[in-house]
Amino acid sequence: METGLAGRRAAVAAASQGLGFASARALAAEGARVAICGRSKERIQKAAARIGGGAVPIVADVSSPDGARRFVVEAGDALGGLDVLVTNAGGPPPGTFGSTPFEAYSPALALNLLSVVAMCQEAVPGMRAQRFGRVVAITSISVRQPIPNLILSNTARAGVTGFLKTLAREVAGDGVTVNSVQPGSHATERILELYGDAAKAAEGVPAGELGRPEDFGAAVAFLCSDSARFITGAAIPIDGGAYAALL
Repeated sequence: METGLAGRRAAVAAASQGLGFASARALAAEGARVAICGRSKERIQKAAARIGGGAVPIVADVSSPDGARRFVVEAGDALGGLDVLVTNAGGPPPGTFGSTPFEAYSPALALNLLSVVAMCQEAVPGMRAQRFGRVVAITSISVRQPIPNLILSNTARAGVTGFLKTLAREVAGDGVTVNSVQPGSHATERILELYGDAAKAAEGVPAGELGRPEDFGAAVAFLCSDSARFITGAAIPIDGGAYAALL
């Protein structure tokens, strides 16, 4: 299938590893010019080298709106503009209602909600002006089905889903699509940190295994393609069938 991504300019946040890296690699494989960011200069440079295709490494911390905004500005400067934005960030610390202090909510909202708003505010106006753009946000299946012991992530990611749906409807007529992908358990460093081992993380997944990051990346690349022009405002679970509800 011809994706139309060859020569497109893509910024992928938090892409030194995990699902961000897989998404950037998939876009580059389709011919997109990619800029990626991470907090460690050494790690993001190694990730860019692994992606190849002239991937641009940028040192930026998207855990704050200022850092997120700066990444998009630098990515646009390096690539000569942006056609694709993939928002992503690590998750906040685990915890329950009883164990999580009020003061922990503000950093979590900055990390998983306000950083996305900031990135979109920088990238989307240019996309609207050029009458083409793709925004894909990596969130979590917890938006549909809250995950125990992750109250901060559950709260922040639900908020960003509301923002993205609203944005999608406002810019749909300008050739800009806005979608989110909701990963379940994938074979990433984050999941192994939370669960300890792959077998435990895969419990309850009807597919019987953890998701492969490269398959997730391919789904992101499709949403950024020309063929996905009529998909917008969607929040798509990629979870091996773990989400059990009808809607």
